[in-house]
Amino acid sequence: MGRVTVRERILRIRDGAAVERADTLVAEEPLEIRMNGRPLTVTMRTPGHDFDLAAGFLVSEGVITGPDQIATIRYCAGATDDGSNTYNVLDVVLAPGVAVPEASLERNFYTTSSCGVCGKASLEAVTTVAHWSVAEDAPLFEVPVLSGMPDRLREAQRVFDRTGGLHAAGLFTPEGELLCVREDVGRHNAVDKLVGWALREDRLPLRGSALMVSGRASFELAQKALMAGIPMLAAVSAPSSLAVELAADSGLSLVGFLRGASMNVYAGRHRITLETASTTPMAAPG
Repeated sequence: MGRVTVRERILRIRDGAAVERADTLVAEEPLEIRMNGRPLTVTMRTPGHDFDLAAGFLVSEGVITGPDQIATIRYCAGATDDGSNTYNVLDVVLAPGVAVPEASLERNFYTTSSCGVCGKASLEAVTTVAHWSVAEDAPLFEVPVLSGMPDRLREAQRVFDRTGGLHAAGLFTPEGELLCVREDVGRHNAVDKLVGWALREDRLPLRGSALMVSGRASFELAQKALMAGIPMLAAVSAPSSLAVELAADSGLSLVGFLRGASMNVYAGRHRITLETASTTPMAAPG
């Protein structure tokens, strides 16, 4: 398996004083995902939970919806000229009878760790039709529970503690229980790893749950939540305008700037319960 972290010599400067020391960095390596032996995509990721990443990617792309649709996932031996295994190439073999997606899905290009949407064959391909609807799924999340989620997620980030350089995605119940957490150098990879875990555990759709992410809430992360049947997406940073639009149109609850007791609710406020009814209506324009 690839290394999750690496050690490098650096020059650290503090208050005008310089000292050489070792520093721990998060590893970033390419992963080529093949499907039925054919190259599908390459993404930069942090090694670890690669099978979850591949499975979650296929869920996000609308290829599969259940664990029985995957026959095997395996690393490809002989991935280098000398025949050694880099653990950076894996092949997902679909179960008999599962339709192989059309060639337009194949993304034979470099996908950066910070953006999984960039490079799609067309903008229309971004609006993948979700297999499940979240509009009728109405779990209630109390404000104190939401407020505690960022700290719970941060406490579970083992590699972040050593590197400070990873995104995280966590799955929470309405009672605040953290069901699973995944880390990666790419925010979209962290979510795919989480969704892939849920698929392989036969938990899809993830009704009655909340997806908490450590960065911003992009359109792509909102789409990934919908593709997994998750009714709420919460982020410690800002959402994008397209994420808010998608959430409002699909019935997804979207919370941004979730920091302590402070948060902004951009869509789906019916799933959030206040301790007291203190909502102040917005003043009419003058």
